[in-house]
Amino acid sequence: MTLPFDLGPWGAAYMALAVLIAAFVRGYSGFGFSALVIAASALVTNPLNFTAVVIICEAVMTIQAWNGLSRDVDWRRVGLLMAGAAVGMPLGLWALTSISEDAARAVISGYVLLMCLILLAGWQMKAEAGMVANLGVGVMSGLANAPGMGGLPVAAFFAAQPMAANVFRATLVAYFPLLDLYGAPLYWLSGMISWDTLWASLMTLPMVFLGNWLGGRHFFNTDPQDFRKFAIGLLALLAIMGLGKAVL
Repeated sequence: MTLPFDLGPWGAAYMALAVLIAAFVRGYSGFGFSALVIAASALVTNPLNFTAVVIICEAVMTIQAWNGLSRDVDWRRVGLLMAGAAVGMPLGLWALTSISEDAARAVISGYVLLMCLILLAGWQMKAEAGMVANLGVGVMSGLANAPGMGGLPVAAFFAAQPMAANVFRATLVAYFPLLDLYGAPLYWLSGMISWDTLWASLMTLPMVFLGNWLGGRHFFNTDPQDFRKFAIGLLALLAIMGLGKAVL
């Protein structure tokens, strides 16, 4: 059987496990799937190969997790973030597709590591952010979504504010598919969608369904906020390994 993106059997097995773990994290805490999968893929292939794959998987998980979440979504925030992302994402795609594979790997890994440090720093705001700040973070999210990781700036931004956990998770879950729908034609025009993308997406869907379902069941007696620390630590480790692969 021909595997997508020229992956060997061990590389494909590694990515299947990475997708399963990332889907579990997403189901449990509401964020981290795309960043985990892209950071993991940087160790075995060009990380841009999996960008469109995670977009398809995110859409599936949103449908799977949407029941009961809509009442907690802060739609005003979602609209402001999308307005900013509409500006940032084309710029991010232009920049990222203009550089080499190793340079893209280094940029992506460095970005993930920086965002992990920001998330772990625990910076806190005294009040919820206003319109300008949400628009600005939307631009950053759009830039970062060029490699499919636009959720990290938003997660860090939300975590710094006095937001209820249910609103945090529901608003992230609502924002991701809208960002991905906007990005899909841009990915196509940038040559980042191919038959391998569709094949890889079909192969990963069983792990996506299982991991997201297991995570949503909250089998661990751990608060989702605390569980995010585990996800951030795992992301940081993958980012460091990706940086090492890019420079060695």
